Amino acid sequence: MSLLDEVISAYGGRDRWEQIDTIKFHQLIGGALWKIKGVDGILDSSTVEIWPTAQRARHRSLTGSGFRSSYSPTEVAIETDEEPPTRLESLVFPRDSFAGHTLETPWSKLQLAYFAGYAMWTYLSEPYSFTLPGVRTEELGTWREDGQTWRRLGVRYPDSVGTHSADQTVYIDSDGLIRRRDYDVDIADGSPAAHYSDNHTEFDGIVLPVKRVVYVRDEDGQPMHDMVTVTIDIDDVSLH
Repeated sequence: MSLLDEVISAYGGRDRWEQIDTIKFHQLIGGALWKIKGVDGILDSSTVEIWPTAQRARHRSLTGSGFRSSYSPTEVAIETDEEPPTRLESLVFPRDSFAGHTLETPWSKLQLAYFAGYAMWTYLSEPYSFTLPGVRTEELGTWREDGQTWRRLGVRYPDSVGTHSADQTVYIDSDGLIRRRDYDVDIADGSPAAHYSDNHTEFDGIVLPVKRVVYVRDEDGQPMHDMVTVTIDIDDVSLH
């Protein structure tokens, strides 16, 4: 069995993931990033919905009760939270709007919706997303951290996938669970990140980590524990 196959099996198996239309959950977020970007408080407690087999996501209460954001790689929007929704504002090819950004460049609410949308889709669709068309994986060497040996899987995403950076590395424990993910945040001047996942929990046949913390990553690949950029805690998970 390949490392990729082992990871997918540990998270519930490809067949189970392909039966899922949406994953919905509540999140509490923290960390320094939101204040740096001038969007602190907006997503502190919000409801998120992602479509694992398609690159779609929604955040509710992005701009207040009765409104939501809608994300796809080619367009984000703020709209009313009803069916059919009324679109209030939108941004086509949103990634282009980050050209020239540094880590300190403020985000608009639509840019926040783009970042939050692709980020949560990336996190909550893994490892199933590693099997999508155009995504390539490669087994890398092992990594020692805190007395543990983790296997590493390099992941390369095609341009059609909205995510932090084309090349990312995931670190896998002896149970086949992803414990760490390294990437560079391209839309924030390539800021290097070491993203940790914990408290893996089974929900109706699939496994999701319910606690995440992201640190700045130094030049030696080590997390800078005094520089927490994002924390994410999720609960109230439901599959549809």
